Amino acid sequence: MPASSPSHLRVATYNIHAGVGRDRRTNIPRLARVIGELESDIIALQEVLGHDMLDTLAEATGLHAIAGPTLQRQGRHYGNAVLTALPVDNVERIDLSVPRREPRGAIDMRLATASGVDLRLLVTHLGLGPAERRHQTLRLLEQLERGPPADITLLVGDLNEWLLWGRPRRWLTRWFTPTPAPATFPAILPVFALDRVWVWPRVRLLSVTPHRSKLARIASDHLPLTAVLEA
Repeated sequence: MPASSPSHLRVATYNIHAGVGRDRRTNIPRLARVIGELESDIIALQEVLGHDMLDTLAEATGLHAIAGPTLQRQGRHYGNAVLTALPVDNVERIDLSVPRREPRGAIDMRLATASGVDLRLLVTHLGLGPAERRHQTLRLLEQLERGPPADITLLVGDLNEWLLWGRPRRWLTRWFTPTPAPATFPAILPVFALDRVWVWPRVRLLSVTPHRSKLARIASDHLPLTAVLEA
């Protein structure tokens, strides 16, 4: 369960690798324990395999689940999702797919905090190819310009951007302003900042920290990334 104060909001993003840990075993209860350790109001998930997996995580954590599948894998929906304790006002699913590449997408949703702050959250998992990520980032920037402004806007997820000088990272930095990017991959000894939390306005962001518990180091190939916001 989340442990935020009334004035603070905890947000996390976590690529759960379809539940497969470093021991090559699929262990959903283990994932649920890691998610519980995060004590976050919002947890964005990537590589969720099936509504049954998402429902199990929601039931174990006591959070509400929002699915954002992008393709079928092993006969089940696969893609992004959100677990949250906050009221959800609106959900839009965005197609970010590029021809001849694995289908990708984003969830664009509005939530309300206990203090009445209007929160906009975009959750995504970008592709492996540089040209693919450039196309998807431009599409996300177009999406960010749509709709009424929110008090706080977040873009979170696995951006798969390995290059510090990559154009997607530069474009997003220009929109959100610079944001800390601690390494989260691979989980056993993180050296790459693939998972990101971007926040506007930047002054709302208080901290960004990888969750390095013993369980998190084996439950997936990524560490969860957590952020604390002033809400």
